[in-house]
Amino acid sequence: MKYTRITALATIGLAATLSLTACGGDGSAKDSSAKNSTSSSSPEGGSGAAGSEAGNAKSGSGEDTEARAGGADAAKGTNGANGETQTGGKVTFCKTADLAIDATDAAPDKTSGRIDITMINRGSTTCSATGFAGVDIKDADHTSNPVGRGQAQPRITTLKPGDAAVFDLAYDIDSTGNSLAHPTNILVTPPNETHTVTLNWPAGAGDIKGAYTDVEVYPTHTTE
Repeated sequence: MKYTRITALATIGLAATLSLTACGGDGSAKDSSAKNSTSSSSPEGGSGAAGSEAGNAKSGSGEDTEARAGGADAAKGTNGANGETQTGGKVTFCKTADLAIDATDAAPDKTSGRIDITMINRGSTTCSATGFAGVDIKDADHTSNPVGRGQAQPRITTLKPGDAAVFDLAYDIDSTGNSLAHPTNILVTPPNETHTVTLNWPAGAGDIKGAYTDVEVYPTHTTE
């Protein structure tokens, strides 16, 4: 009987040992599995990080490009207001007070009327006269009529001190002697200005055929 009890106890002890060993094995397997899981996810995480860095690099490149483009424009001194590019900064528009303005008859023949209006920069700095001047023609009856723009694109017109710009008024000449237009003055407002000067209608200029609405003003250009 004593031998039987010892054998039974030994059997129980062996079973307990095997049970503990089995438990330890499960833990190792779980740890191994966890390690393997972490290891297998690392390339994915690394790829994501690399993708993120690449995205940031692309984004940064775009910003650098924009910065360089802006810097280039700034270096050129581009004037968005009048489309001119001047090394050393912006060129402001010429002020009426700094311009000596005159009108002369410049008709090329007996059928085409043309008035040349010259603007000389009497200021101390370079300025821009680019664009269309505002023009009204005053009649002998004291009414004034605006002149429409001709079909032409403005040209960059930059005036250093002493330089001149010219723009034209064009119309058809009425040679019948029955013109209903009797102009006395030309009211000129330089491009991008609000102050107006009054000039005399040039003596000897041909009569206007039709109405003042048939007269057209063309953009400024340099005399060179």
